[in-house]
Amino acid sequence: ADYDMKIEIDDKNQKILGEESITYYNNSPDELTYLWVQLDQNVRALDGDKSKISTDRVYKEIPYKQIKSRWHNDFDGGFKITEVSNKKGEALKHTINKTMMRIDLEEPLKPKSNICFTIKWNYNVNDGGNYGGRSGYEYFPEEDNYMYHIAQFFPRMCAYNETDGWQNKQFLGRGEFTLSFGDYTVAITAPSDHIVGATGELQNAKNVLTKKQIDRFEASKTAEQPMMIVTEEEAKEIEKGKSTDKKTWVFKAENVRDFAFCSSRKFIWDAQGVAFGDRTVMAMSYYPKEGNPLWERYSTRAVVHTLKVYSRYTFDYPYPTAISTHANFTGMEYPMICFNYGRPRPDGSYSERLKYGMIGVIIHEVGHNYFPMIINSDERQWT
Repeated sequence: ADYDMKIEIDDKNQKILGEESITYYNNSPDELTYLWVQLDQNVRALDGDKSKISTDRVYKEIPYKQIKSRWHNDFDGGFKITEVSNKKGEALKHTINKTMMRIDLEEPLKPKSNICFTIKWNYNVNDGGNYGGRSGYEYFPEEDNYMYHIAQFFPRMCAYNETDGWQNKQFLGRGEFTLSFGDYTVAITAPSDHIVGATGELQNAKNVLTKKQIDRFEASKTAEQPMMIVTEEEAKEIEKGKSTDKKTWVFKAENVRDFAFCSSRKFIWDAQGVAFGDRTVMAMSYYPKEGNPLWERYSTRAVVHTLKVYSRYTFDYPYPTAISTHANFTGMEYPMICFNYGRPRPDGSYSERLKYGMIGVIIHEVGHNYFPMIINSDERQWT
C-alpha cells in the first residue's frame, strides 16, 4: 500500500486535517470484492470500546485524572471521515465499524492489479501530556505553546494474508502494527515557526530551513559527535512568538509499514551521521528546552549507539534516518522515529535513575525499527 498524503496541523484548535490517496496492490491470488481500512483514532471516539475493557488495580487513592482518562473520558478524539471516493471523485460505498472501515469495490480487484482511492478526514488531537496515549500533544502554559507527537493519524490499510485473510480485528489500544509495507509521500503543513521531524527524508529543505540550518545539517553528516541544527538559544527565541504563516514540509519514505511525525516551535534539533558502508544514516533528536541538559548530552548519542550495536547483531540498518523525539508522556516506536520520555527537574538536575531510564527507552524504541518494523509481525493478533 502506497500513500500520498496532505496533512495540516491546526495549532489553534489542536486538530489534524488530512487527505490521502492510497494505492493498494493485490499481491494475493484472490479476487477482492472489498477492502478493510484501520481507523485507529476511533479508539478515542465517544462510543469507543477501549474504556469498556480497561482494567486496573483498586488503590487506596486514585487520582481523578487517571479515572477520567481510563473510564470516564468525554474527549471526542475519533476520526471524522468526510470523503471516501474513487479516482474520478465518485463516492465509494463504505461502512464504519468502530476502529475498522470496509470499502465495497465497484468491481473485484483481481490478483496482481491495484486500485487507487481517496479518503479525507480530521480529528481532535488528544492531550497526551495530561492523559497519556501513544501520541498526542503536550501544552506548555508558560508561553502558550504546544508540542505535537503524532502517530496513527491516518486511515491505514489492513493487512491481508494467507492464513487469516483480512486482519480486521478491532483496535483496543495495543497491537498497532499489522500493516503492509509501502512508499509514502507526506506533505505536512504547520505554522511557519515550527520544526517538523518525520519518518523518511525531507525533500524540500530549501523551502523550510534557513541556509544556516542547511549548512549545519550537511556538516553533521560527517561529524564525530552530535551537531546542533537548531540551538537551545535559537529555540528559546522562536518559542516567544507565534507565527500565523504556514510552511509545508515534504517527506518521502520507501518500504515502510507506517509513518509518524513531530512538530513544535519549541524544538531544539541535533544530528550526527552514522556510516554504513557507502551510506550515511542520520541519527537525530528533537526536544524542547525542558529536556535539557539531559537530551543534548545523551539522546542522539544513544541513537547512534543503538544503530551500531543492533546492526552488528542483526543486519545493517536500512533506512536513511533514525529520530528520537522528546514526548514526556510516552515511549513509542514508529519507522525511523520514536517518542521517548525523560524530563529533568525544572532546574535542569536529574537523577541517575532518570538518566539511565531515558537512555534505556531510547535504545528500546530505536531498536523497534528492527523488530517489528523491519522484521514484520502481526501484533494485532500477537501483541
